[in-house]
This record gives sequence, structure tokens and C-alpha cells, in this order.
Amino acid sequence: MKDGEAIAVSHLSRSLDALGCEVTLLCMNTRKHYFDKNDLPQDFNHYKEIHAVEVDTDVKLGAAIANLFSDKSYHIQRFVSQAFEQKLTDLLRHNEYDIIQLETLYLAPYIPCIRRHSKAKIAMRAHNVEHEIWDRINQNTRLQPKKWYLKHLSTKLRRFEIAQLFEYDLMVSITQKDLDYFRGLGYKKDAVVVPIGLDHREYPPDNQSYKKDLSLSFIGSLDWMPNQEGLRWFLENIWEKLLRRYPQLSLHVAGRNTPDWIKKIKEQNVSVYGEVPDASEFINKHSIMVVPLLSGSGMRAKVLEGMALGKVVLTTSMGLEGVDARHKEEVLIADTVEEFIDCIDFCYRSNGQLSQIGHNARQFISTNYDNLHIAQHLLEAYKSIVGWKVEKSTK
Repeated sequence: MKDGEAIAVSHLSRSLDALGCEVTLLCMNTRKHYFDKNDLPQDFNHYKEIHAVEVDTDVKLGAAIANLFSDKSYHIQRFVSQAFEQKLTDLLRHNEYDIIQLETLYLAPYIPCIRRHSKAKIAMRAHNVEHEIWDRINQNTRLQPKKWYLKHLSTKLRRFEIAQLFEYDLMVSITQKDLDYFRGLGYKKDAVVVPIGLDHREYPPDNQSYKKDLSLSFIGSLDWMPNQEGLRWFLENIWEKLLRRYPQLSLHVAGRNTPDWIKKIKEQNVSVYGEVPDASEFINKHSIMVVPLLSGSGMRAKVLEGMALGKVVLTTSMGLEGVDARHKEEVLIADTVEEFIDCIDFCYRSNGQLSQIGHNARQFISTNYDNLHIAQHLLEAYKSIVGWKVEKSTK
């Protein structure tokens, strides 16, 4: 589980399996997210079957230029694969499913195939409002040619995303905010809010970090533009100011598919590790986890993981979307350069209080984001649209 989407999919699937569902996984095996089924751990057994199809989703300059003269979204077209559709067709012809759950908008092009070969209800699990991410990136971009191109991409993605709203039987949104947004765009069918859930027992905290010198961690998929954007903003606008006050403060950056510009960072007291073998171990080494997100949508799984590990998560209001945690109670929230610096000042003045915030954060995740309880809520929505009798949970 190397990124937020994979974490969300795996935790939910494991919980549905525990609740008695049979779950089959069909996924795209891309270069950026490649995995070998033979390398999966033995306890990764919550799927009835796993099918992976190699799909090349890499951005190609020629295709991107040609797409400028097309009314189709280049974001979406990169995920259209004849081999994937054939595998999907084979599964639908030889199996009977009650629900086909699409994980993200990028699988929406396969809805016609599902309708042709299956009577299953189609659920869209929208991890984000996809075009909103690119709208926000565009708003934060100053270079005019890049700004124009991002606007062009966002407009076509928005058009596609709205058109697909009339094709689903159930909208499964990550946050209430996203669901309200989809409703405003015209979605009128059944819907349920299903946030990312975790099993906090899988995230053992290490409170030793609070006994060491203060240090910051940054971890996330570094091929995701909002993560790159946030890290660049933090380094260019905040880091030097922090070092003037706290020369011993260090920042530790990790993430898969680290681009060259991040690998070449030479800022004082900044260490770049690339992809680390154990994200939890990396996060546990540092008392503060910084998530300076300026754009995006949905929820950040890494924020939940940091809180589950009992770390102090310092993030923006956008980074905390979908998580009703409180400033200086379960997290630290900052949206401006000055607010980030004030939060670090607070951390140095209140080192004894940091472990309490971390403890509160872990308790907050256990109470509000238990994956089994969240999966039960989704299962009841499934039963409702399929027409099964819904039995209320006794939990």
C-alpha cells in the first residue's frame, strides 16, 4: 500500500471481506504503481481473486499535443486500455456480481462495457472531485502558458466528470463536502459518504520521538502534483525563516517516484530519502508530520496514518478536508507562512504538550475512522440499492 488510494482501497476491501463479502480486484498495473502478485504478503488474502492488467498510463508529449485538438480529456484517455476492457469483459461474462465499484473517475470509461455484460449496480467511489484538484493547481500557478494549459485540461476533465454523474447507481464520496459538490453539479441518485477507514491496531505509535530534538517529516506520493506543489511552497517560503530561528531543526522527505528536482534539493538540514520500505517506521522517527497541501480534494490517507501513529500532524485546512480534528487538540492547522512559523514556535515552547496532542490524534482516529464500522455503513448502502433487506448494525 504505497499511496493514499491504495491504502483506502485495501482497508475497505479487507473490512468488506471481514463482513462476509466476496471481493474480486481488477486493477491496472502501471509503471508508476507496478506490483508483482508474487510479492504480496501472505496475509494479503482478503480478495477472492486479484487480476492485474499492465497498462501504460505515462504522459506522452505527442499524445498530449494531439489531445489539444480533441474534445476528450487527456487525463481520462490515458486510462483507456483495450487489454483492460477485454479482461473486464471476461470477468463479467464468467461471473455474476452484485456491485461493481469503480475506484476513481478514471475507470468511468468502462461503464458501457459493464452495462453490456452485467446486471450489477455500479458504484463510483470518488476519492476526489478530480477537476477541482486541477482547478486549484491552476489557481496557484503564475506562469501564463502553464496556467492556460492547466485550465484547458481542467475544463475537459470537468465536462467529463459532470457527464458521468448520470451513469452511476450509487455515489460513494469520501467527504460530505464532495458529495454536496456533486449534488450541486446535478447528481440525483443514491449516495453515501464513506471516509477512509483505518485499523489503528496496525499503526503502533513510538513516543520516543517526543524525547528527541524536534524534527519534521514529509511523506507522500511525489508523482502527485499537489504534493510537489506543497513541498516546493514550504521550502521556498517557510524553511529558511524557520532555520533562522531554529538552526538545528531538520526536515526529512520521503515518497515514491521522487522527481529529480526533489532529489537534488540542497537546502540546509533537509534530507531526501525517496521511497522508504516502511512508511510507518519513517513517520514514527519524527515528532511532527508536515502536510503543506495547497490544492487537492477528498481526504489524505497519510494525514490519517500520521494521526493513527500518534504524531503531531501540521497541515493546512485543505490538507485536513474531511477530518474534523481541532487545532492544538488533535492536530495543528496553518494556512499562511506566519501561521506555519507560529505552529513551530508553539512546538518548541510546548514540547511536553506535543505527546498529548499525538495521543489525542490516535484516539480520534480510533473513534471516528474505524474501517470496520465504515465498511458496515457502505454495506448497508449496497444492500439498499440491490434490494436486499438491510439489517441494522448492533455496533
